[in-house]
Amino acid sequence: MKIKSNIATSENGFIFNPATGDSFSGNTMAAALLLAMKSGKTEREIKQEILDRYDVKADQLNRDWEDWMIQLKEANLLELEG
Repeated sequence: MKIKSNIATSENGFIFNPATGDSFSGNTMAAALLLAMKSGKTEREIKQEILDRYDVKADQLNRDWEDWMIQLKEANLLELEG
């Protein structure tokens, strides 16, 4: 999945969707994930960076990633595919 290109983020986790006017407060991890997604990194690349940098197990990361995707979809922050 790909984050919409017009979504604005800040280093401290503020997220803004100019198409809807909606804003969200995330944490620095959320901001880093969105930045990585906007830069074109693949899901696999992003997950590997997280596994390399943080003390997290792959199965926990996969569960958290699925929750993250649901949140992004519900917030209308993802590009429609297809």
